[in-house]
Amino acid sequence: MIVISRRKNEALMINDDITVVVVEIRGDKVRLGVELPREASLHRGEVYDAIRRNEEPRELTQPAEPEDAIRDRIAELHRQIRELEARL
Repeated sequence: MIVISRRKNEALMINDDITVVVVEIRGDKVRLGVELPREASLHRGEVYDAIRRNEEPRELTQPAEPEDAIRDRIAELHRQIRELEARL
């Protein structure tokens, strides 16, 4: 663990795409603002732990997609690729 001191409105950069800013300090509470990529997930520690405890492997919770639906989806993706190539 790295411990870093920051004052209000000071930032902390993680890699090139995550910024953590101290927004407010009130008593023993610190409010943080976090800017991160849309595809990244962020949870409070206790929420993350609860998610992990209740999470089942995806293979067990999601039914397999029928082969015909997979073939149809592949055909649709190929059609979209051809359309995109035609625009170039």
